[in-house]
Amino acid sequence: MTTFEPHMFDGRTALVTGGGSGIGQRIAERLADQGASVALVGRTQSKLDAVAQGIISAGGKAAGFAADVRDYDALARVTAATREMFGALGIVVCGAAGNFPALASAMSANAFKSVIDIDLLGTFNTCRAAFEHLERPGASIVTISAPQASQAMVMQSHVCAAKAGVDMVTRTLALEWGPMGIRVNGVIPGAVADTEGMDRLAPPGPVRDALAKQLPLRRVATKDDIADMVIFLCSDAAKYVTGAIIPCDGGMTTAGMAIQTPPASARQA
Repeated sequence: MTTFEPHMFDGRTALVTGGGSGIGQRIAERLADQGASVALVGRTQSKLDAVAQGIISAGGKAAGFAADVRDYDALARVTAATREMFGALGIVVCGAAGNFPALASAMSANAFKSVIDIDLLGTFNTCRAAFEHLERPGASIVTISAPQASQAMVMQSHVCAAKAGVDMVTRTLALEWGPMGIRVNGVIPGAVADTEGMDRLAPPGPVRDALAKQLPLRRVATKDDIADMVIFLCSDAAKYVTGAIIPCDGGMTTAGMAIQTPPASARQA
């Protein structure tokens, strides 16, 4: 049984960065289930092709485009190709992200910059490259943030800085593009099972179990929990919502919780 009315995105085009794995992949699959034609963007063509084939085998429409979100020109080519293949972009999800645990004192400047470039610059590049190809009115952009945007966490200075920037880009674009009928919102996933980032910060076992017990809802999220929120924000049910940064984290943000990776697990970066 689906939470949403079937086929509500029939005839619409969605572009998802970070669509080759993790949360981005599941968001792309769920958008396709609702009828959207989905462009998957990531760095590894073989992963994108595998996800696209899975969507097609399930009766959906999808294509993979290899591009690095740090490369604006590459994204400009992808957004143009997506429009030519599927039509104007009605949904854009900025899901590409980079993370690794590292103490600031053990992190190189290049390592810090790499996360800023992927998360923050990548989000801006995606939105800006998509801008010329968005439905007007009616397009919905969803950025993927993190609790680190407002909650300091040990070994996460790079992510804290990047995601705080993502949230402000989200709000600013909502102001600037709202008059054109373009909505821009953000989702804050908390601890999400079966994702590479979660496995790095809170590996399965005692650390993960202890974290879940501290959450108000007493469990970590599934990827479908996050996809549900994205689908809501892209739907007509959220047609008067823009500039919102919505936690979907089981209460982690409200509780002021932080995933504090033990310093002993720090790595040189």
